[in-house]
Amino acid sequence: MGSMSQETKLPFVDFSKEGDKLNPESPEWVSLRAQVRLALEDFGCFEARFDGVPMDLRNTMMGSLQELFDLPLEMKLRNVSRKPFHGYVGQYPQVPLFESMGIDDADLHEKVDELANSLWPQGHPTFSKTIRSYSEKLLKLDQIIRRMILESLGVEKYLEEHLNSTNYLLRVMKYKGPHTPETKLGLNAHTDKNIVTILYQNQVEGLEIQTKDGEWISFKPSPESFIVMIGDSLYAWANARLHSPNHRIMMSGNETRYSAGLFSIPKAGYIIKAPDELVDEEHPLLFKPFDHVQFLGFYYTEEGQRAESALKAYCGV
Repeated sequence: MGSMSQETKLPFVDFSKEGDKLNPESPEWVSLRAQVRLALEDFGCFEARFDGVPMDLRNTMMGSLQELFDLPLEMKLRNVSRKPFHGYVGQYPQVPLFESMGIDDADLHEKVDELANSLWPQGHPTFSKTIRSYSEKLLKLDQIIRRMILESLGVEKYLEEHLNSTNYLLRVMKYKGPHTPETKLGLNAHTDKNIVTILYQNQVEGLEIQTKDGEWISFKPSPESFIVMIGDSLYAWANARLHSPNHRIMMSGNETRYSAGLFSIPKAGYIIKAPDELVDEEHPLLFKPFDHVQFLGFYYTEEGQRAESALKAYCGV
């Protein structure tokens, strides 16, 4: 499945507000946009510095995750969803270290309050405020990155439609330490299926990303940075001009790894189709138009799980 590299590192992109780099009219924006495009072509992901989410909010968020997963199992099971991997996930023999919970529309007050009230019947305003504030602030980075992607591809005329085609899912994850120095599987290798994922984690290692040539990069987390990664839906929409990377979680030692991923998710019924401008003789159309929710349903079938690429099996030309 590829060797492990200790030397290859992910690209680093600085979105902090110094200077004029977040002004779309500035030369700094153009330079930053080129860095994003190159990173997503070569790796499909990058490490990002973004000061739009204050450090104290990040710390509070990690505390909220621990509080959430410390709830009794019967309470966590109240987090249900008709969409795969959007509700509570756990108790899987294949990945015994892994638990996950999904918070749909995590930037909307009423949706977060609804979940909090189902888990804590007396309500939990502090938890709700933390989840909403974190998601609201971080989705700004998602929108900056997606604007840069569309501009770099020369299809910025679709930006409004593109941004309006998604909702935001905050998926929070816990990986128990296996209490052994031997490395154990935390989560199987996979590509994300959405548009963009922005991941933040505590300082426990475990995330590994596969390069195009099959090497696995072990990522060392920093409290200062996020991981930005594109999923199969954006890969298909861009007609494979960007890369959707395989990644996995491998755990060792005693410490618990907590992470929170903000996922921009195509809305049900929205058809993902590569713009005509991205299809030509050099880049023939690779995927037929598809609905993300239906694709997700296929992915979790036996056929979808067996396929080397569920996307190609589902809608490849």
